[in-house]
Amino acid sequence: MINTEEFFSYLKKRGLEFFVGVPDSLLKNICACIKMNSTESNNIIAANEGNAIGIASGYHISTGKFGVVYMQNSGQGNAVNPLLSLADEDVYRIPMLLLIGWRGEPGVKDEPQHVKQGKVTLSLFETMGIDYLILEDDYKSQIDYCYNYMSQNSKPIALIIRKGSFSEYKTPKPESKYEMLREEALECIISNVDKDSFIVSTTGKTSREIFEIRERRNEGHEHDFLTVGSMGHTASIALGMSLGTDKDVFCIDGDGSFIMHMGGMGVAAKHAGKNFKYILINNGAHESVGGQPTVGFDIDIKNILLSCGFKKVYTAATKSQVEDGLNHLKNEQLSAMIIYVKQGSRDNLGRPTITPEQNKINMMRVFGSATV
Repeated sequence: MINTEEFFSYLKKRGLEFFVGVPDSLLKNICACIKMNSTESNNIIAANEGNAIGIASGYHISTGKFGVVYMQNSGQGNAVNPLLSLADEDVYRIPMLLLIGWRGEPGVKDEPQHVKQGKVTLSLFETMGIDYLILEDDYKSQIDYCYNYMSQNSKPIALIIRKGSFSEYKTPKPESKYEMLREEALECIISNVDKDSFIVSTTGKTSREIFEIRERRNEGHEHDFLTVGSMGHTASIALGMSLGTDKDVFCIDGDGSFIMHMGGMGVAAKHAGKNFKYILINNGAHESVGGQPTVGFDIDIKNILLSCGFKKVYTAATKSQVEDGLNHLKNEQLSAMIIYVKQGSRDNLGRPTITPEQNKINMMRVFGSATV
C-alpha cells in the first residue's frame, strides 16, 4: 500500500501541483490529501471529467506546466471528446497526467455499473493512443517516467489506480447548519408521494437508501428506477419516462449529478409535462465517493432552475417543509424543490439485491411495456 501523503509530496516535488477532476471512491484518500494540502485555486473539483480536461489544457497553455486530472474510470466517457479533439497529438498536443480509479477491474468484485467499464478501461486508452501505467509500489519511478514522457512527447499519460492502493487519509468531519440526513428526507418523500407514482433516483447512496427504505417498509421496488451509473443523467431518464405515462414521475437528483450535466435541465423544463416532478437533494458534496465538496452551496440553484423554465422552485430544510413542497409539486406543473441536508449515512447501508436489468423489467411490467 502506498503512503498517501508521500505520494502527494512526490507529485509536488516533480512540479505536479495543479489538480482538477471529479472525485472517485478509489481515489478518496489521495483526493482528501490533495484538498487538505492545496489552495482552492490549485485543486478544482470540476463539473464533469471533460470539464477537467479543458481546465488542465488551459492551465498548461498559460503556464507550460502539467496538470493532474483525477477521475473514476467511468469518467473516461465524458473525457473522450476533449482528450481526442483537444489534447490529442493530432490537434493541440497538450500533456497532462491522468489519475484513473479502476472500478470494475476484472477479477475484483464490484457493482454492476462498473463491470463493463472495468473491462474496457485499458483497451480504451490503447484505442485513443494514450500511454498508461498501472500504479505500483515503485510509484516514484513511475511518476518520473510520466513526467519525462509528458516533457518529451507533449501528450497525456495515465496512471491507473487499483482498489486499496492508497493508505487512509483522515479529514475532519464537515459541519452543517442543516438538521436532516438525506435518508430522512427520502423517507419523507416516499411517505408523501402517491403509491402509483414513479421515482427515478440518482446514482450512489441516494438509490441505495431508497432501496433500503422500501425493504424496511416491506414495499416493492417496481416503482423505483435506481440509477446505478450514468451520473448526471437522472433528470433526462425521468423526463423520458414521464413522456410515456400519465402517472407522476419524481426525479430525485443530487447536487453533484445536477451540476455534472446541468444543460439537461433546460431541455427537461422545455419538454416536461405536468407529471414531471423534480427534486434536488443538496448536501454540497460528492458524498458517495468520499465527501469532496461540490459548488452546490456556492451557486444559486433556485434561480438556475427558474431560468431553465421551471415556474416555481420551493426550498426545504425540515420534514414539514418537504411535505409542504411535495403538496405543491403534486398539484402544480413545472415546479421543483431543493432540499438542503447534512452529509452522513449509515455505516451499515447496504446495496440493492436486485440487478439493474431486473429493476428495469419490473418497472416495464408496471408500465405495461415489457416484452419479456
